[in-house]
Amino acid sequence: MDHADAASVHDDHPWDAIVIGAGLGGLTCAAYLTTGGLRTLVLEQNQVAGGCSQVFRRQGKYEFDVGVHYVGDCHPGGTMSTILRGLGLAGRIEFAELDPDGYSTLVFPDLTFRVPADWNRYLARLIETFPAEERGLRRGIGILHRIARELDRGIPTGIGGLLSLPLRAPATMLFGMLPLARLYDACGLSPLARAVISGESGDYACPPSRTPVALHAGFLHHYLKAGAYYPRGGGQVLAAHLVDVIATHGGQVHTNVRVERILIERGRATGVRLEDGRMLHAPVVVSNADIKRTYLELVGREHLPARTIRRIEGYRMALPLFSVYLGLDIDVADRMPNTNYWCYPHADVEALYQAASDSKLSEELPVFISSASVKDPDNKHTAPRGHSTLEVMTVVPPHYRFWDITDGPAAGETYSGNLEYLAVKEKLTEALIDAAARVIPGLRDHIVFQEASTPITQERFTLSSGGACYGLELATDQMGPRRPRPQTAIRGLYLTGASTIFCHGILGSMNGGVGTAAAVLRRDLFAELRSGRVLGDPTRLTAGGPDWDPLMASKPRAGARTTGRERRAASRAAKRPAPSSGSAATATAGDMTPHQG
Repeated sequence: MDHADAASVHDDHPWDAIVIGAGLGGLTCAAYLTTGGLRTLVLEQNQVAGGCSQVFRRQGKYEFDVGVHYVGDCHPGGTMSTILRGLGLAGRIEFAELDPDGYSTLVFPDLTFRVPADWNRYLARLIETFPAEERGLRRGIGILHRIARELDRGIPTGIGGLLSLPLRAPATMLFGMLPLARLYDACGLSPLARAVISGESGDYACPPSRTPVALHAGFLHHYLKAGAYYPRGGGQVLAAHLVDVIATHGGQVHTNVRVERILIERGRATGVRLEDGRMLHAPVVVSNADIKRTYLELVGREHLPARTIRRIEGYRMALPLFSVYLGLDIDVADRMPNTNYWCYPHADVEALYQAASDSKLSEELPVFISSASVKDPDNKHTAPRGHSTLEVMTVVPPHYRFWDITDGPAAGETYSGNLEYLAVKEKLTEALIDAAARVIPGLRDHIVFQEASTPITQERFTLSSGGACYGLELATDQMGPRRPRPQTAIRGLYLTGASTIFCHGILGSMNGGVGTAAAVLRRDLFAELRSGRVLGDPTRLTAGGPDWDPLMASKPRAGARTTGRERRAASRAAKRPAPSSGSAATATAGDMTPHQG
């Protein structure tokens, strides 16, 4: 397998394509480019490929997911299965199903609602819970389900396709781009019924007043049509298998490499310049990096018309997340079912998002609780026998002032010794543990490791604007045709990732990777995949096996050649004290991956 570190990146002969960023969008795009015949190079500034889908380990015994908690459409014939099959990965990644009678559990002060993986059962359970609102529920859920089925068939593009929309997707045309709150109003739903239907909105971090009806319809359908799943072996298996496809089909993945600029000559992308000054050339450059940084920093304002600069500056990023990672000395499966918990202090979901937007946080926070130990108990990396991991998250303000930060880590600001920042972090950590303990009694007595990450941490490791992990806010004025497409006005430059028209999430990013590769290759890859086409050669693949470690497979080779500058930087880093993790343990250098700090 050929994936290496910065020192081994060479430009001895031109690449066909360079992909900036090894998130799932970038890796999926690169995998389809390589299997489509292009010699493709992936450059990742972090030391692990995977972006928000990766895992990290602590104390040599606990493994935590950064962003993979549950995925839909993994059934045979589903979108995930189709994408993987097209790369020759059919059967190589297994998915474990969460409880189909309650893959998510919504907890309110006076109500607990289990979300079943079926539209009919979902509606029936809503009516059972709110019998006085049956008429409104039937109408509202009926509209959401009709839109979801229309989206499932695919929305046509081009002038002819758009003209046919009123006939092919009438519900989407009528209601799709309206705010979800408007649908609730039209159906006369109570505040608690609205809160239950929006109970998993933390997965896209947008309030009902700005959430497009079509977005929520597609989100519900993602799980309700065939269930919710978790990849066996942890979230890192997705990135590791994609790296294997790229490397075994003639491409390369390099980590610890930061791209400083995208080279533009006469209005065309011609390659990239690295932070150390090296130039790498290719007629195609794909950016899986943050969209604002892609345009305003990597491309540069001098190559953009004023109207484009205004549009990019005007984009709003989605609200970021604060996460707490816990190692427990108990088997938490004895205390919680195979579900995700969404816990709310009250039914005013709108107010909770508005508070975060306004840099205000109430004493009681909405939290998401997930445990890979419960979903994938046979993963030997998650926790030792009799122990468990738990992840607790909430939506928080993105603004530097809230975190007492001035310029941000992407600009070089350090913050590990910032007492005000640490105080805010500690206060939020305790609040989230308190919230989790209300669902899992006695939790505090069994915490043997804890660590937290903030939007500032997210920016440090992914260079995302505002620490956003969901890209551009998925609001009514930033959806559909208002969202960036893979092609850009700069010839040879393409976009992929959460901020594109394909949206965010594990499957959204991977689907977007296919879409961007299709634009580069000028092929209808989606049609090819639906027809059963397999581009990758399964006999070349090397990943998997009883001793295979997906995290190590997503890192540079051990003993790779380094420059003197890199060796000096590593020496200085080794002498610095490790950032506080909120526990008595200190992470080793090999454990240092996103979400520390």
